[in-house]
Amino acid sequence: MPADTVAKLRGLGTVVEDRSFAVRAEGGPADLVGHPWSTAAFAPYRLDAGRAPEAADEVVLSGGWARPGTQVRTDGGTVRVVGTVRGLGFENAVFYTDARAARLSPRTVQLVVDADAAAVREAVRGSEGVQVLTGDARRYADADPDRDSEALTAMNSMFGTAGGVTAFVSVFVVASTFAFAVAQRRREFGLLRTAGATPGQIRRMVVREALAIGVLASAAGCLLGSCGAPKLAEWAVDESLAPRWFTIGDYTWPYHMAFWTGLIVALCGVLAASWRTGRTGPTEALREASVDTRAMTRGRRLCGAALLITAAVTLTLALVTNPGDLLQRKTYVSRPMLLITAVALLAPVLVRPLARLIAWLPAHLPGAGGMLVRENAAAGVRRTAAVAAPVLVTVALAGSLLGATATLGEAKATEVRQQTAADFVVTAKGDAGFDEATLQRLRAVSGAEVSASSSSAVYVLEDGVALLRSDARAVEPEGLAATARLPLASGKVSDLDDGSIIVNEEWEKHTVGERVNVWLGDGTRTSLRIAAVMTIGTGDNGVYVTPRNAPSAPVDRVDVRLADGADADTVAAALRQAVRASGGEVLTRDAWVRATFPETDRTTRTGFLLVLGIALLYTGISLANTMVMATSDRVRELAVLRLAGATRWQVLRLVGAEALMVVVVGGLLGALVAGVNLAGMWSALGLLSVRTSIEMPWATLASATGACAVVAVISAVAPAGLSLRHRAVEPAGARE
Repeated sequence: MPADTVAKLRGLGTVVEDRSFAVRAEGGPADLVGHPWSTAAFAPYRLDAGRAPEAADEVVLSGGWARPGTQVRTDGGTVRVVGTVRGLGFENAVFYTDARAARLSPRTVQLVVDADAAAVREAVRGSEGVQVLTGDARRYADADPDRDSEALTAMNSMFGTAGGVTAFVSVFVVASTFAFAVAQRRREFGLLRTAGATPGQIRRMVVREALAIGVLASAAGCLLGSCGAPKLAEWAVDESLAPRWFTIGDYTWPYHMAFWTGLIVALCGVLAASWRTGRTGPTEALREASVDTRAMTRGRRLCGAALLITAAVTLTLALVTNPGDLLQRKTYVSRPMLLITAVALLAPVLVRPLARLIAWLPAHLPGAGGMLVRENAAAGVRRTAAVAAPVLVTVALAGSLLGATATLGEAKATEVRQQTAADFVVTAKGDAGFDEATLQRLRAVSGAEVSASSSSAVYVLEDGVALLRSDARAVEPEGLAATARLPLASGKVSDLDDGSIIVNEEWEKHTVGERVNVWLGDGTRTSLRIAAVMTIGTGDNGVYVTPRNAPSAPVDRVDVRLADGADADTVAAALRQAVRASGGEVLTRDAWVRATFPETDRTTRTGFLLVLGIALLYTGISLANTMVMATSDRVRELAVLRLAGATRWQVLRLVGAEALMVVVVGGLLGALVAGVNLAGMWSALGLLSVRTSIEMPWATLASATGACAVVAVISAVAPAGLSLRHRAVEPAGARE
């Protein structure tokens, strides 16, 4: 801020100057920022311990990393902590007295003026680069003005995804459960038809049952939601998924939406089943066969085949036209649902051969248990498909979502590893970067070719309306050529100069020699010639400019390549010695890649775990319900086994083994769906010139399948055990 401008403003009213500057402290965070204490009131920061600084060697800290009374060594001398303030999440602050801050950083970054806005604008007229922010625009004076909006956007995306998956899974399990319930009650419906009931009456009866259950369940869900929503909001804040101020408001419309959505889900789930119910003939009452001879209707075959073909065609079109779209989160979250539904509809065709394959070895072992498990699962196709369906959903979603993020993360790491020719990467701590003295010491290391670079940004206006941001690295062309292997589609790295830029194929203009109008990181508008064009890759290939086109961007990374004959250990030791005073870190290339891309973004992973938790909850409810229904319907069959000489524990082991095998069938189908989805992403990465492996989350799949197995076995064995408490002749001779 020009000194004469500040003087004019002081004549208008009270002026508080902010002098933001980097601070390095022993034992403190790497991103410490110094301020005058007078600016703390505008964040606002409030003391939670101690007092305000009064002497030059006194400070107030945020972040809780040092207590009042502690002596701290900083790059500006040793200071004493006299107070602490609660951190606000966007910086780790160190507050000095105003006089001390002015000596440490004479340059004024921004200031607060208590005066008429029009008078202030008149006072700064003619001062180049000075902005006056009033009203809502004052938020742009914040160090990170968009942090709350970004957090809200991420949270809305996460809960939107969770809501979409919830609707899909709930319709899926409700439809599956109703289909199985209708199949179980076919003799009952046949008797009603024999007594004179019309198909329409049967359908209306089933729909009314769903309506009654849907009303009760939706009301219960709203009640539980009113209790659970505040807890979920607290969890989102604790996990840093939402801003600190986020809470649940006093609104009623979400409960109306939830109630009617739940009711519609119940009615949608019963529609197909009610249509099949009306087609039940009077002769169904006379059938006693336990083997499902027509588990697949023509409509189900056609729908399943159509969805399967649609999934294959859309995947092929995406690979041919825009493979990068398959790497977008909205795509790899929604695409698995199409394939899951297709496989679930075709499950009755798939479960019989799969069950026989799984039980092939147990069936050939001594004893009749393995053979009975195989034949029961293969004969009761509807029961097997109904139990396998929720397992299929959970395993397929877990494999597709977590596998997609893991595969994409590994692809990004592979891409960076392939593009980095350096043997060592030296990174700076905090946002201040390396000072010139440190850079000189690094360049003086014997046996090392050094390439210093800075993080910046470049903005381009596309289609005349959209201002798009691209991450940029500012680096000297010679150093870039020595330490990087850029995936160039055209052009040469050596052609980069102060009047040019290296872009990627995502840019609207991406032809070597063309000129593009851009805004640099400091807002300067300029025209640059395209020197080279990189492939799209995973979408993280930004742009490269020279340091002249990234003014004031501090050097935050130094790539180092060993000269011919240089000893790696000797060079590494010299590099560590060179950055010891500034606190930099020296990493090998592989260690730097692991540190830069350790795993999936925490927010994304937390959101997906929330989604999978919901899916697993639905799976547990559906599994328990279906297994209890199926086992209760087999009372006669179990009694016959007792009459044939099986002991009570043999029957219970048989029931548990059947439940376990059906879960395995669902797990294998889910893993197959996940594998197909990940194969599509892997193919897209290959077309984008990124060679990587498919990362299947086997541990998560095993855990999900294991949880399903526990629920299924307990839900099957418990009712079977209760039914076996009666004498075998009682259920065997019972009449319906």
